[in-house]
Amino acid sequence: MALNLLIDTNVVMDVFLKREPFLAMSNRVITLSRRYQNVNSFVSASTVTDIYYITYKNLKNRQTVRGHFKELFEFVGVVTVTDKDIHAAFDLNWKDFEDSVQYAVAKSNNFDGIVTRNMEGFTDDAVKIFTPEEVCAHVEKIFKE
Repeated sequence: MALNLLIDTNVVMDVFLKREPFLAMSNRVITLSRRYQNVNSFVSASTVTDIYYITYKNLKNRQTVRGHFKELFEFVGVVTVTDKDIHAAFDLNWKDFEDSVQYAVAKSNNFDGIVTRNMEGFTDDAVKIFTPEEVCAHVEKIFKE
């Protein structure tokens, strides 16, 4: 049994920008696939562009940003955002469009969950929403190291 997870923008940003007190747990989430061969982690293609923009705006160093992505892609795959995902996101009519895109991508790819620190942004329950702490506990429970 594999567990397929979509990692939300805020979790990756915690690591790239070294945001405390979230850094350690968010880094643990990103590296779950290294510790557990049955865990597959992804970010959406739209998340990559958002993260690049925000990280470069904060760090102002392209090489550093590219280095962060090179490390990220050792652990996390990138999943496509299709036109159907965008239409589904608009149909959700949520306050935060980025959250609705993440949700639509996770749902269309039959992911087991989304990992985020922004729980209130996700108002539908067809896809499980985990905090970083919850997903780590869940993975450890089902795949016991």
